[in-house]
Amino acid sequence: MAGIAGTCSAGLLFKGREAGASGAASLVQYNGLRPVENVHVAPPRSNHAGVVSASARRCGKIKAMASPTVSAPKREKDPKKRVVITGMGLVSVFGNDVDNFYSKLLEGESGISLIDRFDASSFSVRFAGQIRNFSSDGYIDGKNDRRLDDCWRYCIVAGKRALEDANLGSMVLDTMDKTRIGVLVGTGMGGISVFSNGVEALVQKGYKKITPFFIPYSITNMGSALLAIDTGLMGPNYSISTACATANYCFYAAANHIRRGEADIMVVGGTEAAVMPTGVGGFIACRALSQRNEDPKRASRPWDKDRDGFVMGEGAGVLIMESLEHALKRGANIIAEYLGGAVTCDAHHMTDPRSDGLGVSSCISKSLEDASVSPEEVNYINAHATSTLAGDLAEVNAVKKVFKDTSEIKMNGTKSMIGHGLGAAGGLEAIATIKAITTGWLHPTINQDNIEPDVTIDTVPNVKKQHEVNVAISNSFGFGGHNSVVVFAPYTP
Repeated sequence: MAGIAGTCSAGLLFKGREAGASGAASLVQYNGLRPVENVHVAPPRSNHAGVVSASARRCGKIKAMASPTVSAPKREKDPKKRVVITGMGLVSVFGNDVDNFYSKLLEGESGISLIDRFDASSFSVRFAGQIRNFSSDGYIDGKNDRRLDDCWRYCIVAGKRALEDANLGSMVLDTMDKTRIGVLVGTGMGGISVFSNGVEALVQKGYKKITPFFIPYSITNMGSALLAIDTGLMGPNYSISTACATANYCFYAAANHIRRGEADIMVVGGTEAAVMPTGVGGFIACRALSQRNEDPKRASRPWDKDRDGFVMGEGAGVLIMESLEHALKRGANIIAEYLGGAVTCDAHHMTDPRSDGLGVSSCISKSLEDASVSPEEVNYINAHATSTLAGDLAEVNAVKKVFKDTSEIKMNGTKSMIGHGLGAAGGLEAIATIKAITTGWLHPTINQDNIEPDVTIDTVPNVKKQHEVNVAISNSFGFGGHNSVVVFAPYTP
């Protein structure tokens, strides 16, 4: 949701055409750090159809399950339509290994540091969740690796690692019907480094000096295309770009391809590589970023009173989504189950959140309806939580609108440690959500020193907590008012 930090909502307040003395259009208010007024949501007019409103009982400190008196909606039973997760792959500030990534999160380690990829000494923001020592060895040949934008390098490596994790290496894929396997990896910014270099070449040297790879390696669909070209996957293939809601939009769309019988397997997620001069400079211009240059590791602090904007991150997160029928037939290791999702639009403003929170709350409700889950069954939320003044509280208010009793819900913010991965954020956070399900441990939200009084939900402050996840949701919102929520749960036959 815009203002909940879309391409990373900072609650920017752009006014339309306000007539000044000259009658010309002017930018009246431009402050990414000012909280939007009246973000508290109004009470719902009526219960969502099919949603049970009974209160959840209070359980033990670790196990939080729905009350046995709650009549949960009947979930999908058809193995052709049930969607499971059989592989995960990522590229992150903590490396390319999923287990190491989650271990670092559980330890509460910050991946935020001063930027050294380019000279940021003259920038007002000089830190980010920058990936260092990235290697594509074994995944991309050297010639192509030198030409590719990092956005596509991250995508290819994360995608191939996810396929490996699902036991879908090249030899196995060659025995399968590749027209039934699709790729859907989105990005918010695309090949922004290649694009910036092309513009620079045009301005400084003329159009004849623009590389022939300028257009192909800039456009946002190229990650999905290159991954398919490398693996021969001929199923549904495209990209989605909805700012920081991108990856969740992709999960939702990919699952529907499987449910409709159009694919057996989808390689799906988000990728981004915007920690470069144009990307950092652009968000500085939006006044969206934290300026805590003296203490970068403490800069991303969702829900804390001293937060002052989000911290840029980068990487890629990719899941292998597969029909249960196909996964069982090939003997796949089933990690978790995707129950459903939803996407909505605020239809309100380019960057501001709706004051009634309707866009986000309705998205959460619709995702639960799609998943055949009652609100009382949900006990873990991986929040969008970007560390912006307006966005963090708006998301909490929307959550409270849907979940009447939050006493058994845990809610954490992955971005407190890795920054905001923009189009990749939902992919990385989906992996964190699934690891919470499989390990029984929730990573902390770090830098929780002075939590806002309105945040009455347990944010897992500073130290990990053991918690048996019953049903989890992962939220992602983007500039333009794009809202997306996906629902995961432990797999049960």
